[in-house]
Amino acid sequence: MTGFILRRLAQLIPVLLIASFAIWAMIFAVPGGPVGMMVGENATPEEIAAATRKLGLDRPIPVQYFNWLTHAVTGDFGQSLHSRDPVTKLIGERLPATLQLALVSILVALVIGIPVAITGAVKEGSWVDRLLNGWNALALGVPTFWLGILLILLFSVELRWLPSASRYVPLWEDPNQALRSLILPGLTLGLYVSGILARFLKASLVSEARADYVRTARAKGVSERQIVGHHIMQNALLPFITIVGLMVANFIGGAVVTEAVFTYPGLGRLLIQAISTRDYPLIQGCIVVILVIYMAISLIVDILYAVIDPRIEYR
Repeated sequence: MTGFILRRLAQLIPVLLIASFAIWAMIFAVPGGPVGMMVGENATPEEIAAATRKLGLDRPIPVQYFNWLTHAVTGDFGQSLHSRDPVTKLIGERLPATLQLALVSILVALVIGIPVAITGAVKEGSWVDRLLNGWNALALGVPTFWLGILLILLFSVELRWLPSASRYVPLWEDPNQALRSLILPGLTLGLYVSGILARFLKASLVSEARADYVRTARAKGVSERQIVGHHIMQNALLPFITIVGLMVANFIGGAVVTEAVFTYPGLGRLLIQAISTRDYPLIQGCIVVILVIYMAISLIVDILYAVIDPRIEYR
């Protein structure tokens, strides 16, 4: 297992280097760049030259990239051009909020999606299956921003049960207030993703249920509960885990619309704000952090594959 993890980490290094170069090089692809953002439109040539020297953009490109990379490895992405705060500090303030929202959202999706998938697979072709298929289509078809607005109108405006604007409260400090702030955005993301998870898991369950080993188990008199719970579920979980991992990774950087609807202070919203203000160091820092999280989740999924299915070899 240790050798497998080390090899997977070694395979990620070239990907990280290539991606980091592309992220760093974005400052040369946008007109004006960070210098224009710092000095403004009416800057004199002397001010432009001073800002260029301050940012180190007068050095050769390989030297610039190496300096940026060595600082990024230690977690130093420079200062925000807009707020002048360290980029690491800004990301550190938003990342826990995004992770907390992702955790609640994926729990909602699993609690809804897994029972729907299992019931639909066991009752395939029945009216229950058709009803659940309708639920999946509804969950996937309703835009998240519209669902979020509907939930706000119902639970915040009409019933006055929950706040319309969500703020970050750590679960370990005030669980009650944290859950009040997380329920609506968590439901908005979780309901949509539950439809995706249910479809993938149901397809895997139906495919495994038609396999030869299932017919053999039934012929031997194995109970239906044991066949579904032990044999079919264990094999159907492999592709399902991949989708769960992708959804969690997507929550980290892609829940921008939901965060905007509920004014939730997450990493995705920070990235959009950085893009709108052309805050290049902050953009680079956010994208690198999201990239590293994506790769870490990919590695965890690969390890879970081997844990769930012992037939997978560590190569």
